[in-house]
This record gives sequence, structure tokens and C-alpha cells, in this order.
Amino acid sequence: MRFALIAAAVLSLPALASAQWTEYVNREDGFRVDFPGQPTVAQTTFRSEYGSDLPARVYTVVRGLERYSITVVDYRDIERFAEERARTTCPTHFSDERACGLALAGRGYWKEEVGGALLHATFGFVARGATVTHLAWAWQDLVEGHEIQLLHPDQSRTFAYVAMHRNRLYILEGTSPESAPPPALFQQSLGFVDPDGRGVRYQSVYSNRHAEWPETFPARPLRTGQGAAPAPR
Repeated sequence: MRFALIAAAVLSLPALASAQWTEYVNREDGFRVDFPGQPTVAQTTFRSEYGSDLPARVYTVVRGLERYSITVVDYRDIERFAEERARTTCPTHFSDERACGLALAGRGYWKEEVGGALLHATFGFVARGATVTHLAWAWQDLVEGHEIQLLHPDQSRTFAYVAMHRNRLYILEGTSPESAPPPALFQQSLGFVDPDGRGVRYQSVYSNRHAEWPETFPARPLRTGQGAAPAPR
């Protein structure tokens, strides 16, 4: 953990303690995160790097000028989406290599879609026009991802974390005004759960490249202890 993040998190403690933050566990989308209240849920779509509109859900809590959200994008059916897009595009646009794909890459470039999802989502933050004050590789709950921090023209700050686990893309971001502590603890609260709501823990840092061969990189379910989601009742 980097010193700057730890220092910001410590400074945030008094404000967060009074905000009645609680752990929110979502079995369907396989995550847990600390929210200052019950999130609202919205169905949406997410445009992938090569133009597929993937199903997604956004979980959001707004508190005054503060905003906390996590977007979960389902890449598990990306091969079918890419096949359909290639089938409708290639007959009339044979020169569009990205749409048609190559035998090596997979029709519709779906393998590049999966492999590049982290970078694609991270670039979405960089392209916002704010000042990027921090951009680094990291991990949450032993799942690799990217940390991003932005400083906006109004001096508000966005702390974000982008990860991919078992072909789901997780985009977590918190934004707070200049007068409030930066949302460092929210940025670092992301965890992952199995279908029974139990926290999962790997023996080493997980990369989504292992999603293609899950049996070679098994997760150990946790019921109790640090990093564990509440056991199902």
C-alpha cells in the first residue's frame, strides 16, 4: 500500500466513522464494498473497446456533494456479442478489421476485448480532462487492477479502482468536494464474493487471464476473519 493512500485514508477516518458506513454484499454480481448507505441500482450498458454494448449495473450512493458508485460490466458473453456484431458488420464493411476480426485474434476481436478491458476502462478516467494525480497497478482482495486519482477544476477529487474478476469488470469510483476528505477508504474497500456470499481469497495475486482456466487458479472461500463477507444464513 502506498504511503500517500495510507495518509489520505487516516485523515478520512473521523468523517467516515460518523457516516455510518456499512459493508454491502452483492452475490449476483460477486462483490462487496463499503457504502455510506443503501445504494440505488440501475441497469445500463457499457460500450466495449471495439463497440459491443455489454450489460451492466451501476450501484450508487449520493450524499450531498459526495458520490460513490461501482459499475459492474458483464464480459462473460463477449464472444457471442462480438460474433453478432461481426456477422452484421462484415458483409458490408469488409475493410473494418476490428469488427470482422482475424482467425488468430478470434472473430470480432473478443479476446482483445477481454484482455484490454482494464486498460479501456482506465483510459475512460484519463480522458475526462481532469488532472491525473495518481495512476498505478495495484490489487484489492488479491485481485489485480488499476488505481486512479483525479483532481477536477473545482478541486473535487475522484478516487477510483478498476478490476476484472472472472470476466466481470468492476469500476469503483468515489468523488468528494474540496471541503471533504478524499474517498481513499472507499477506493480500497472492494472485495469479491462467491455465489453464496462468502469472501474469496487467492493464494497469490489473481489476474483475469486466469478466468479462461479457473481450475488452475482456485479461490478459497472465507466465512470468517479479515476480508470475509458475512456467511449466508
